[in-house]
Amino acid sequence: MSVLVYTESDNGQFKKAALEVASYANAIASQMNTTVTAVTFNASDASVLGKYGVNKVLNISNVSQYDAKNYAEAIKQVCEKESAQVVILSSSSDSKYLAPFLAIELDAAYASNVLDIPSSISPFTVKRASFTNKAFNNTELNSEVKIIALSSNSFGLVENETSMTSEEFSANVGESNVTVQSVDKATDKVSIADADIVVSAGRGLKGPENWGMIEELADVLGAATACSKPVSDLHWRPHSEHVGQTGKPVASNLYIAIGISGAIQHLAGVSASKVKVVVNTDSEAPFFKAADYGVVGDAFEVVPALIEKLKAFKAQNA
Repeated sequence: MSVLVYTESDNGQFKKAALEVASYANAIASQMNTTVTAVTFNASDASVLGKYGVNKVLNISNVSQYDAKNYAEAIKQVCEKESAQVVILSSSSDSKYLAPFLAIELDAAYASNVLDIPSSISPFTVKRASFTNKAFNNTELNSEVKIIALSSNSFGLVENETSMTSEEFSANVGESNVTVQSVDKATDKVSIADADIVVSAGRGLKGPENWGMIEELADVLGAATACSKPVSDLHWRPHSEHVGQTGKPVASNLYIAIGISGAIQHLAGVSASKVKVVVNTDSEAPFFKAADYGVVGDAFEVVPALIEKLKAFKAQNA
Protein backbone atom coordinates (compact mmCIF):
# COMPACT_ATOMS: atom_id res chain seq x y z
CA MET A 1 0.00 0.00 0.00
CA SER A 2 1.33 3.45 -0.88
CA VAL A 3 0.36 6.98 -1.82
CA LEU A 4 0.77 7.51 -5.56
CA VAL A 5 1.57 10.94 -6.98
CA TYR A 6 1.57 11.98 -10.64
CA THR A 7 4.46 14.41 -11.11
CA GLU A 8 4.22 16.48 -14.27
CA SER A 9 7.28 17.42 -16.31
CA ASP A 10 8.02 19.50 -19.38
CA ASN A 11 10.84 18.39 -21.68
CA GLY A 12 12.03 16.09 -18.92
CA GLN A 13 12.12 18.81 -16.25
CA PHE A 14 9.67 18.75 -13.33
CA LYS A 15 7.25 21.63 -12.92
CA LYS A 16 6.87 23.46 -9.62
CA ALA A 17 3.43 21.85 -9.26
CA ALA A 18 5.08 18.40 -9.36
CA LEU A 19 7.28 19.26 -6.38
CA GLU A 20 4.30 20.68 -4.49
CA VAL A 21 2.17 17.54 -4.95
CA ALA A 22 5.17 15.41 -3.96
CA SER A 23 5.48 17.44 -0.75
CA TYR A 24 1.75 17.03 -0.13
CA ALA A 25 1.85 13.28 -0.83
CA ASN A 26 4.64 12.89 1.71
CA ALA A 27 2.50 14.60 4.37
CA ILE A 28 -0.44 12.25 3.68
CA ALA A 29 1.86 9.21 3.63
CA SER A 30 3.07 10.21 7.11
CA GLN A 31 -0.55 10.31 8.30
CA MET A 32 -1.17 6.84 6.83
CA ASN A 33 2.20 5.43 7.91
CA THR A 34 3.10 4.41 4.37
CA THR A 35 5.38 5.48 1.51
CA VAL A 36 5.17 7.70 -1.59
CA THR A 37 5.50 6.38 -5.13
CA ALA A 38 5.72 8.87 -7.99
CA VAL A 39 4.75 8.10 -11.56
CA THR A 40 6.57 10.15 -14.20
CA PHE A 41 6.45 10.27 -17.97
CA ASN A 42 9.73 10.64 -19.88
CA ALA A 43 11.55 12.29 -16.98
CA SER A 44 15.26 12.71 -17.66
CA ASP A 45 16.30 12.83 -13.99
CA ALA A 46 13.88 12.08 -11.16
CA SER A 47 16.40 12.45 -8.32
CA VAL A 48 14.99 15.83 -7.25
CA LEU A 49 11.74 14.12 -6.18
CA GLY A 50 13.61 12.38 -3.34
CA LYS A 51 14.24 15.83 -1.87
CA TYR A 52 10.48 16.25 -1.41
CA GLY A 53 9.67 12.93 0.22
CA VAL A 54 9.24 10.50 -2.71
CA ASN A 55 10.46 6.98 -1.89
CA LYS A 56 10.09 5.35 -5.27
CA VAL A 57 9.77 6.53 -8.88
CA LEU A 58 8.25 4.58 -11.75
CA ASN A 59 9.11 6.29 -15.03
CA ILE A 60 7.01 5.56 -18.12
CA SER A 61 8.95 6.22 -21.30
CA ASN A 62 6.91 4.23 -23.81
CA VAL A 63 4.05 6.79 -23.79
CA SER A 64 5.56 9.79 -25.54
CA GLN A 65 2.67 12.18 -26.21
CA TYR A 66 0.27 13.57 -23.63
CA ASP A 67 -3.13 11.96 -24.10
CA ALA A 68 -5.39 12.15 -21.03
CA LYS A 69 -7.04 8.80 -21.74
CA ASN A 70 -3.76 6.93 -22.28
CA TYR A 71 -2.11 8.64 -19.32
CA ALA A 72 -5.06 7.57 -17.15
CA GLU A 73 -4.70 3.96 -18.31
CA ALA A 74 -0.96 4.02 -17.62
CA ILE A 75 -1.37 5.54 -14.15
CA LYS A 76 -4.09 2.98 -13.37
CA GLN A 77 -1.62 0.19 -14.12
CA VAL A 78 0.96 1.74 -11.80
CA CYS A 79 -1.71 2.23 -9.13
CA GLU A 80 -2.65 -1.45 -9.28
CA LYS A 81 1.00 -2.52 -9.20
CA GLU A 82 1.67 -0.43 -6.10
CA SER A 83 -1.71 -1.14 -4.43
CA ALA A 84 -2.14 2.61 -4.01
CA GLN A 85 -5.17 3.79 -2.04
CA VAL A 86 -4.63 7.52 -2.58
CA VAL A 87 -3.65 9.18 -5.87
CA ILE A 88 -2.49 12.80 -5.86
CA LEU A 89 -2.64 15.14 -8.86
CA SER A 90 -2.03 18.85 -9.31
CA SER A 91 -4.63 21.35 -10.52
CA SER A 92 -2.91 22.01 -13.84
CA SER A 93 -4.91 22.00 -17.08
CA ASP A 94 -3.47 18.61 -18.04
CA SER A 95 -4.37 17.06 -14.70
CA LYS A 96 -7.90 18.45 -14.87
CA TYR A 97 -8.41 16.61 -18.16
CA LEU A 98 -6.74 13.49 -16.80
CA ALA A 99 -8.51 13.17 -13.43
CA PRO A 100 -12.02 12.22 -14.64
CA PHE A 101 -10.63 9.48 -16.91
CA LEU A 102 -8.54 8.16 -14.03
CA ALA A 103 -11.51 8.23 -11.65
CA ILE A 104 -13.47 6.08 -14.10
CA GLU A 105 -10.58 3.65 -14.61
CA LEU A 106 -10.09 3.18 -10.86
CA ASP A 107 -13.77 3.48 -9.85
CA ALA A 108 -12.50 6.16 -7.48
CA ALA A 109 -13.97 9.19 -5.74
CA TYR A 110 -12.36 12.40 -7.01
CA ALA A 111 -11.96 15.60 -4.98
CA SER A 112 -10.73 18.71 -6.78
CA ASN A 113 -9.51 22.04 -5.34
CA VAL A 114 -8.19 20.41 -2.16
CA LEU A 115 -6.47 22.89 0.16
CA ASP A 116 -4.88 20.89 2.97
CA ILE A 117 -3.99 17.43 4.22
CA PRO A 118 -6.98 15.31 5.30
CA SER A 119 -8.51 16.31 8.61
CA SER A 120 -9.35 12.63 9.07
CA ILE A 121 -8.14 9.41 7.46
CA SER A 122 -11.17 7.39 8.59
CA PRO A 123 -13.48 8.62 7.22
CA PHE A 124 -11.17 10.18 4.63
CA THR A 125 -12.09 13.88 4.76
CA VAL A 126 -10.53 16.79 2.88
CA LYS A 127 -11.12 20.54 2.83
CA ARG A 128 -11.93 21.97 -0.60
CA ALA A 129 -12.47 25.40 -2.12
CA SER A 130 -15.79 25.98 -3.87
CA PHE A 131 -17.73 28.76 -5.62
CA THR A 132 -14.48 30.21 -7.06
CA ASN A 133 -12.83 30.27 -3.62
CA LYS A 134 -15.69 32.14 -1.96
CA ALA A 135 -16.53 29.17 0.28
CA PHE A 136 -15.10 25.91 1.59
CA ASN A 137 -16.50 22.45 2.16
CA ASN A 138 -15.38 19.27 3.87
CA THR A 139 -15.74 16.26 1.59
CA GLU A 140 -15.69 12.59 2.59
CA LEU A 141 -14.28 10.11 0.07
CA ASN A 142 -15.66 6.64 0.71
CA SER A 143 -14.33 4.68 -2.28
CA GLU A 144 -11.49 2.18 -1.92
CA VAL A 145 -9.19 4.37 -4.02
CA LYS A 146 -9.29 8.15 -3.58
CA ILE A 147 -8.11 10.76 -6.08
CA ILE A 148 -7.11 14.21 -4.83
CA ALA A 149 -6.28 17.25 -6.94
CA LEU A 150 -4.32 19.75 -4.87
CA SER A 151 -5.18 23.41 -5.40
CA SER A 152 -2.17 25.28 -6.78
CA ASN A 153 0.09 26.99 -4.26
CA SER A 154 -2.04 25.86 -1.32
CA PHE A 155 0.51 23.55 0.35
CA GLY A 156 3.86 24.88 -0.87
CA LEU A 157 7.20 23.15 -1.34
CA VAL A 158 8.32 21.22 1.74
CA GLU A 159 11.72 19.56 1.63
CA ASN A 160 11.95 16.16 3.31
CA GLU A 161 14.89 14.24 1.86
CA THR A 162 14.37 10.49 1.57
CA SER A 163 16.22 7.51 0.17
CA MET A 164 14.68 7.02 -3.28
CA THR A 165 14.75 4.24 -5.86
CA SER A 166 13.88 4.61 -9.52
CA GLU A 167 12.87 2.13 -12.19
CA GLU A 168 11.31 2.00 -15.63
CA PHE A 169 7.70 0.89 -16.09
CA SER A 170 6.27 -0.16 -19.43
CA ALA A 171 2.59 0.74 -19.70
CA ASN A 172 0.25 -1.18 -21.96
CA VAL A 173 -1.84 1.48 -23.74
CA GLY A 174 -3.43 1.79 -27.16
CA GLU A 175 -2.68 4.20 -29.98
CA SER A 176 -3.27 7.84 -29.17
CA ASN A 177 -6.14 9.61 -30.94
CA VAL A 178 -4.65 13.03 -30.15
CA THR A 179 -2.94 15.03 -32.88
CA VAL A 180 -0.86 18.06 -31.93
CA GLN A 181 -1.04 20.72 -34.63
CA SER A 182 0.94 23.47 -32.91
CA VAL A 183 2.28 24.50 -29.51
CA ASP A 184 2.17 28.11 -28.32
CA LYS A 185 4.74 28.40 -25.57
CA ALA A 186 6.37 31.43 -23.96
CA THR A 187 10.17 31.24 -23.78
CA ASP A 188 12.72 32.82 -21.48
CA LYS A 189 9.96 33.80 -19.04
CA VAL A 190 8.55 32.65 -15.74
CA SER A 191 5.41 30.68 -16.51
CA ILE A 192 2.12 31.79 -14.97
CA ALA A 193 1.59 28.31 -13.53
CA ASP A 194 4.95 28.29 -11.74
CA ALA A 195 5.13 31.94 -10.72
CA ASP A 196 4.99 33.10 -7.10
CA ILE A 197 4.32 36.62 -8.38
CA VAL A 198 2.21 37.63 -11.39
CA VAL A 199 2.14 41.15 -12.86
CA SER A 200 -0.98 41.61 -14.98
CA ALA A 201 -2.28 44.56 -16.99
CA GLY A 202 -5.43 45.55 -18.84
CA ARG A 203 -6.77 48.12 -21.26
CA GLY A 204 -5.64 50.88 -18.91
CA LEU A 205 -2.22 50.49 -20.55
CA LYS A 206 -3.81 52.05 -23.69
CA GLY A 207 -1.80 49.98 -26.17
CA PRO A 208 0.75 47.18 -26.67
CA GLU A 209 3.55 49.73 -27.06
CA ASN A 210 3.31 50.50 -23.33
CA TRP A 211 3.93 46.95 -22.10
CA GLY A 212 7.65 47.58 -21.62
CA MET A 213 7.14 48.87 -18.08
CA ILE A 214 5.01 45.83 -17.19
CA GLU A 215 7.75 43.50 -18.39
CA GLU A 216 10.38 45.54 -16.54
CA LEU A 217 8.39 45.38 -13.30
CA ALA A 218 7.97 41.63 -13.75
CA ASP A 219 11.69 41.25 -14.41
CA VAL A 220 12.60 43.16 -11.23
CA LEU A 221 10.21 41.00 -9.18
CA GLY A 222 11.07 37.71 -10.90
CA ALA A 223 7.42 37.51 -11.89
CA ALA A 224 5.33 36.22 -14.77
CA THR A 225 3.44 38.66 -17.00
CA ALA A 226 -0.27 38.30 -17.66
CA CYS A 227 -3.20 40.25 -19.09
CA SER A 228 -6.97 40.57 -19.05
CA LYS A 229 -9.25 39.04 -21.69
CA PRO A 230 -9.89 42.29 -23.62
CA VAL A 231 -6.14 42.73 -24.02
CA SER A 232 -5.67 39.27 -25.52
CA ASP A 233 -8.79 39.76 -27.68
CA LEU A 234 -7.23 42.95 -29.05
CA HIS A 235 -4.01 41.00 -29.74
CA TRP A 236 -1.97 43.37 -27.61
CA ARG A 237 -0.63 40.31 -25.80
CA PRO A 238 -0.61 36.57 -26.64
CA HIS A 239 -3.54 34.43 -25.54
CA SER A 240 -1.14 32.39 -23.37
CA GLU A 241 -1.01 35.39 -20.98
CA HIS A 242 -4.80 35.74 -20.61
CA VAL A 243 -5.76 35.02 -17.00
CA GLY A 244 -9.22 34.77 -15.48
CA GLN A 245 -12.16 32.38 -15.44
CA THR A 246 -12.02 32.00 -19.23
CA GLY A 247 -8.22 32.02 -19.36
CA LYS A 248 -5.55 30.63 -17.06
CA PRO A 249 -6.36 30.48 -13.35
CA VAL A 250 -3.86 32.20 -11.05
CA ALA A 251 -2.99 31.06 -7.52
CA SER A 252 0.15 33.10 -6.91
CA ASN A 253 1.44 34.48 -3.62
CA LEU A 254 1.20 38.00 -5.07
CA TYR A 255 -1.00 39.20 -7.95
CA ILE A 256 -0.54 42.78 -9.17
CA ALA A 257 -3.32 44.10 -11.42
CA ILE A 258 -2.50 47.28 -13.33
CA GLY A 259 -5.21 49.07 -15.31
CA ILE A 260 -7.68 46.20 -14.88
CA SER A 261 -11.18 47.17 -13.77
CA GLY A 262 -12.01 43.74 -12.35
CA ALA A 263 -14.79 42.07 -14.31
CA ILE A 264 -16.35 39.17 -12.40
CA GLN A 265 -14.80 36.59 -14.76
CA HIS A 266 -11.34 38.01 -14.15
CA LEU A 267 -11.78 38.14 -10.38
CA ALA A 268 -13.03 34.55 -10.32
CA GLY A 269 -9.89 33.37 -12.08
CA VAL A 270 -7.43 35.14 -9.75
CA SER A 271 -9.29 34.85 -6.44
CA ALA A 272 -7.02 32.02 -5.23
CA SER A 273 -4.04 34.39 -5.16
CA LYS A 274 -3.00 35.09 -1.58
CA VAL A 275 -2.31 38.83 -1.86
CA LYS A 276 -3.88 41.01 -4.55
CA VAL A 277 -2.69 44.54 -5.37
CA VAL A 278 -4.53 46.84 -7.79
CA VAL A 279 -3.41 50.05 -9.49
CA ASN A 280 -6.19 52.00 -11.22
CA THR A 281 -7.21 55.59 -11.82
CA ASP A 282 -10.86 54.73 -11.11
CA SER A 283 -11.42 54.48 -7.35
CA GLU A 284 -14.79 52.80 -8.04
CA ALA A 285 -13.26 49.95 -10.08
CA PRO A 286 -14.65 46.59 -8.85
CA PHE A 287 -11.14 45.22 -8.31
CA PHE A 288 -10.65 47.50 -5.28
CA LYS A 289 -13.33 45.55 -3.39
CA ALA A 290 -11.42 42.29 -3.91
CA ALA A 291 -7.89 43.67 -3.45
CA ASP A 292 -5.80 43.51 -0.29
CA TYR A 293 -3.99 46.70 -1.28
CA GLY A 294 -5.05 49.40 -3.73
CA VAL A 295 -3.39 52.40 -5.33
CA VAL A 296 -5.60 55.03 -6.94
CA GLY A 297 -3.30 56.57 -9.49
CA ASP A 298 -2.01 56.71 -13.05
CA ALA A 299 -0.14 53.53 -13.96
CA PHE A 300 2.26 55.55 -16.09
CA GLU A 301 3.36 57.37 -12.94
CA VAL A 302 2.95 54.63 -10.32
CA VAL A 303 4.68 51.74 -12.11
CA PRO A 304 7.94 53.56 -13.07
CA ALA A 305 8.19 54.90 -9.51
CA LEU A 306 7.62 51.40 -8.11
CA ILE A 307 10.30 49.95 -10.39
CA GLU A 308 12.84 52.53 -9.22
CA LYS A 309 12.03 51.90 -5.55
CA LEU A 310 12.34 48.14 -6.03
CA LYS A 311 15.65 48.48 -7.85
CA ALA A 312 17.00 50.70 -5.06
CA PHE A 313 15.79 48.24 -2.42
CA LYS A 314 17.41 45.31 -4.19
CA ALA A 315 20.69 47.23 -4.59
CA GLN A 316 20.76 48.02 -0.87
CA ASN A 317 20.03 44.43 0.11
CA ALA A 318 22.16 42.65 -2.47
